[in-house]
Amino acid sequence: MTRDEIQLAALKATEGRSRCGLGLATGVGKTLVGLLHMEKNVTPLMNVLVVGPTRTILSEWSVQAHKFKKDRLLSQVTFSTYLSLNKLDPYEYDLIYLDECHSMTDSHREFLDNYHGKILGLTGTPPKRDDSEKGRMVNDYCPIIYEYLVDNAVDDNILNDYKIIVHELHLDNKNKSMAVTSAKGTFYTTEQANYNYWCNRIEMASPGKQSQIARVMRMKAMQTYPSKERYAKLLLESIKSKCIVFANTQEQADRICKDSYHSTNPESKENLIKFKHGEITKLSCVLQLSEGVNIPELRQGIIMHAYGNERKSAQRIGRLLRLNPDETATIHILCYVGTIDETWVKDALEGYDANKVTWKNFNIAL
Repeated sequence: MTRDEIQLAALKATEGRSRCGLGLATGVGKTLVGLLHMEKNVTPLMNVLVVGPTRTILSEWSVQAHKFKKDRLLSQVTFSTYLSLNKLDPYEYDLIYLDECHSMTDSHREFLDNYHGKILGLTGTPPKRDDSEKGRMVNDYCPIIYEYLVDNAVDDNILNDYKIIVHELHLDNKNKSMAVTSAKGTFYTTEQANYNYWCNRIEMASPGKQSQIARVMRMKAMQTYPSKERYAKLLLESIKSKCIVFANTQEQADRICKDSYHSTNPESKENLIKFKHGEITKLSCVLQLSEGVNIPELRQGIIMHAYGNERKSAQRIGRLLRLNPDETATIHILCYVGTIDETWVKDALEGYDANKVTWKNFNIAL
């Protein structure tokens, strides 16, 4: 299928439905499909609401509307992030587009229950589990009725092929490299001991908020473990083609690579331009580069942490799927074996072809 055929098939699937969702891979034209749907369904007196997780994603609607000469529609559109959705009046709108609809949470139920018009949901990563919060929200308000995801687009030569290598690493249980500050002062411990400490805290925590906080603290601690950082530096040095590193923090991005892209680096804009033009071939970044930026000839990427979050992982992997269709991108994901990290990585990769995912033990002396 071609992009045009996919877009037409997706639109046809929405006919006669007042509330539904479309699962469309990156590169297929998800926003354009939304605009085409808007063009067919919006009359002059209707008020339209477009909701998205970030302003960056919402701005793409305006960019695409001008590109495809559909900007006349924008005069009837209000844009809102999911964070601000509950501040709006649901009775003011006749048609709602939920971009990245998997971003909905139970907190949005009150607004959506009081809204009685049409809804079209759009996502590149439909929830995998119907019993999850995301799954329930999508099924209740914009059930997915058409899917054309990454591997469909690879098969049809719309996106380039890919291979994912999961680098299995062990927590350091010898070097006391982790600084821990307590009421008694600062002491140093190993990654393994620190991980065990947080697992015990989770086990002892009361269900609910206390347990949730302990899990977040464990994740944040794991993101700072130096063994992954040391490994990422060695891996980056071994890669000869253009490569991007998705780091956990700005400080980590600066340590891993000489050239970085993040909000506190005054050279970020220049670094990105150089990276696009091939003047530099290695760049580290944090979340900002996940959305809305295409890098020519980007053949390899290193993901420090998979989060177990389909959207974040898909955005990062999506940066590597813009090559020529006959080329193959390589995505490296670092994972601590024998830890919750394994579960996070498996969850993040659930929607990808298992035959293109390789788990390898790359433990070396770091």
